Formats: sequence, structure tokens, C-alpha cells
Amino acid sequence: MQAFIALSRRPGGTFAMLAVTLLCLVAIAAPLIAPYAPNAIAPANRLMEPSWQHLLGTDHLGRDILSRLIYGARVALGISLSVIAISLSTGVALGIAAALSPRAIDLAVVGVFDIVTSFPSIILALALVAVFGPGLGNVVLLVSIVFIPHFGRVARAQTIAIRNSPFIEAEKVLGAETWRVVLHHVTPNIIGPIFVLACMDIPVVITIEAGLSFLGLGVRPPLASWGNLLNDGYTYLDQSVWLATFSGLALVLATLGFALLGEALRDTLDPKLRKAL
Repeated sequence: MQAFIALSRRPGGTFAMLAVTLLCLVAIAAPLIAPYAPNAIAPANRLMEPSWQHLLGTDHLGRDILSRLIYGARVALGISLSVIAISLSTGVALGIAAALSPRAIDLAVVGVFDIVTSFPSIILALALVAVFGPGLGNVVLLVSIVFIPHFGRVARAQTIAIRNSPFIEAEKVLGAETWRVVLHHVTPNIIGPIFVLACMDIPVVITIEAGLSFLGLGVRPPLASWGNLLNDGYTYLDQSVWLATFSGLALVLATLGFALLGEALRDTLDPKLRKAL
């Protein structure tokens, strides 16, 4: 409870918690709160303005924009959390292994991290998806590869900082196996900064997925994705502005909420900044 109070006192902390909570609730309860099926086509209602029948209007196929935005939240959150889970677990494992391995292995792992991070995230993701093909599974797997070095570098640096600490040396003297030291002592002491990094990377993943879908290299229609909605809105912008406007606002709200949450968590967990509360 104290953590939530401290988080809410940070600039943007309250907005971040409300925005992230709202997004999660919408994604979980999508089948219950969506007024229409997201892929229900009604050509007679195409490009309608917001009304009581369709609160946010309809797209070029007569599909309800609100329903597609709600299901798009599920896609955005599902992809971003899947990418973060895969890249975090893999990156942390590689980072810890590199820090505790002989120098040759450490340098090899760091070299791979350097190669991957030498490319901008969106460019590398775009290149990988272009080579291996679009689709939900490919997007999750290939974008995860892009973010593995983010977590690997932090895990490696944090592990190096504590690997010679007295409590680690005491465990080794007592005969504790390496896996036990990593599981019970190293990981709990490095997970804080990594968790903050994960929160700050979620909006980046959401925007990358939206960008790939906008270009036709991400989630394939008719599955609702904010990137697909933006593409449709851009295509029919001269006939209706509502689809582009509302899908853009949803994307801004989600990315801003997670970005502010990451910053608030960073400030709350930093002992120096926490004293300012």
C-alpha cells in the first residue's frame, strides 16, 4: 500500500496508474464491454459519424470503431507483455550467465548485444519482420529479439556489481551451488531496475507493433490492431477523420501511461529520489 501511495505522489504517477489500469481492464473485459463484434461488417453504415448507435462512428466497412479499439487494446497489451516476458527472461538469463562466466564467454555475449543494439529498434524490427514475414507470432518473436540486449546489459551490469559482495562470497564458502546463488541471491537483488526497464519498454513495444501493423508487416487484418486502424483511418482521411483520431488517441494514452508509470517507478525505487517525497 505504501508503494502505491509513494507512486501516486510522483509527477504523473496517478495518471499513469489510472491509464494503465483502465487499459488492462478494457483488454481483459473486451468481450463484455464491446457493443458489437469487432469484425462485424455493415456496408450500409460505412464511415458514420459518432452517434448513439455507434459512439465513435464506423470505419469504411461499417465496423464499429469503439469495438475495434477495445479489441485493439487486447492485441496491443497481449503483444507487448508477451514480448517483454520473452525478452526479459532471456536477457536476464544471458546477462547473469555472461557476468558469471569466463571472460571469453562474457565478451562473446556482449559482442552479440552490441551487434543487435547497433541498429535502431524500429529499423531492426522492420528488417526482421520483412525477412521472416508478418503475422502475430512472428511479430512477438522477432520484436523480442530486438529487446533482449536491453535487459541483458542491465542484468549483466547489476550482477557484476554484486558478484563479489560478502553475502555472495559467504554462500560460495558454505558450498552453495551456482544455480542456488543465482536464484536466491543474485536475481532478487537485480530485479528492481529490470522491472522498471520493462515498464518503460512496454510503450516502445506498443508503438513498434503499431508501426509494423500500419505498414502491413505486423498483425494481419481482420484482427483489430491500433496500427491497422491508423492505416485505415489514413486511407479514408478525406472522407472521415474519426477512425484516425480515436485510434491515435488510444495509442497516445497507452504509451503515455506506461511511460509515466516507468518513470514514477524509477523515481520511487531510487533511494536518492525517494527521500524527496
